[in-house]
Amino acid sequence: MKIASIAFASLLLAPAAFAADKQPMDGMQMDHKGMDMQMDHKSAGQTATATGTVKKIDNDKGTVTIAHGPVEALGWPSMTMGFKAPPGQLEGVKEGDQVEFEFTSKGMDSTITRIEKQ
Repeated sequence: MKIASIAFASLLLAPAAFAADKQPMDGMQMDHKGMDMQMDHKSAGQTATATGTVKKIDNDKGTVTIAHGPVEALGWPSMTMGFKAPPGQLEGVKEGDQVEFEFTSKGMDSTITRIEKQ
């Protein structure tokens, strides 16, 4: 067999060998004993306080849009953004209200934990 044929066969089989090694891990049991699973504040979420104006409330989706000032604790500038809000959290709050609120932020998800009209 010529070297060119061997090289060609290797090129054809390499992707199949690689794909066979990359099987999904669905249903595989993982043993976490002995693993140090400490979380830092960023992975656990951060809590911050801000003030702003309620722009929109969507009770069906459980969200509120607030135009807020800078959030120094997170290094955020002023912006308008949506927050998740647990059921009942927005009772007594309406569009146009000035509010002070506390929220937790984890990645792109921010959830109101306390909100009060100013």
